[in-house]
Amino acid sequence: MTAKPLTASQHETQDGLQAIEFFYEKGWTDGLPVVPPTESRVREFLARAGYEPDEIVGRLETRRRVVPAEKVAINAIMAGCMAEYTGVVMAAVEAMSDDAFNLHGISASTGGAGVLVIVHGPIVADLGVNSGVNLFGPGNRANATIGRAVRLVLMNCFGAQPGMLDKATIGHPGKYSYCIAEDETSSPWEPYQVVRGLAAGQSAVTVFAGEGPHQVFNETAQEPETLLASYVAALANPAGMSSARPAEFAVVIPPQHYRYLAAAGWSRRQVQQFLYEQARVSQADFSRAGKVSGRVALEAPVSVAGGADALHVLAAGGAAGGMGCIIPPWVGRSSHAVTRPLRRNTA
Repeated sequence: MTAKPLTASQHETQDGLQAIEFFYEKGWTDGLPVVPPTESRVREFLARAGYEPDEIVGRLETRRRVVPAEKVAINAIMAGCMAEYTGVVMAAVEAMSDDAFNLHGISASTGGAGVLVIVHGPIVADLGVNSGVNLFGPGNRANATIGRAVRLVLMNCFGAQPGMLDKATIGHPGKYSYCIAEDETSSPWEPYQVVRGLAAGQSAVTVFAGEGPHQVFNETAQEPETLLASYVAALANPAGMSSARPAEFAVVIPPQHYRYLAAAGWSRRQVQQFLYEQARVSQADFSRAGKVSGRVALEAPVSVAGGADALHVLAAGGAAGGMGCIIPPWVGRSSHAVTRPLRRNTA
């Protein structure tokens, strides 16, 4: 790589604490302290991921925004990332810039979606991205800082500042950081990037615009149909829907549940198909949820998902406990998950 000049404005402060306060004054944080980025660190991050400073990683035509790799690296440093995480953050920014993701809608809407980053492939083990116990919780640097870096890029590069372009009525904690890994080691199914058209050994990220996780609890069922009925009940929830228009959902199935499914010979595709066929809502469901005004009557119950492929079924979570989750889509329901390979397959 050539030593191209960096173009971001440079500021001098007396020490690190003053730098942190300076970032607060500028409105460049998510409310938590940030790591001050230095020129040498920015260059280290870019070199590690294999990007030139001026290489365009993201763009949002609606807001006339282009995001060069240099600025992504700066925000990754601010978030507390290690240099080897940079490629994951770059791929996530590329993925959410895809028109199918509808970045403008999900980041400006009152719906308050977060950008869930799902990491796949060899990079998961290389970076130690958590796919197990306390999957969505604190305690893992890779998950916490990769997810946070994506949020800082949204705020500082795409203009999604809360109260300005970000008009979320409620929001959720995943808007601070929302990053998990698929558990390919223990999963009975093929890696999810294969479902998305990539090779099994390819490191990749998938971005999904969604609410916070809705826990699905079932400690008793072992038969697939009975067990998955709990997920169906969570998916077919008209109280959280803006309309009956089909959408995409993420479904995280923990080991205790997927072992029963695998023992019965159920593939991921069978799980997707069952959930698609069974998770339906009717006009009566909307009426019971108090949603009557302005609704077009449904002639028959309709699936909440746009097809079996619209249900992103992932194997992850702690080894013990019958608790999975579903992640409903952005309430606007017009965003599609996007998967992108990493430029470098390993750290």
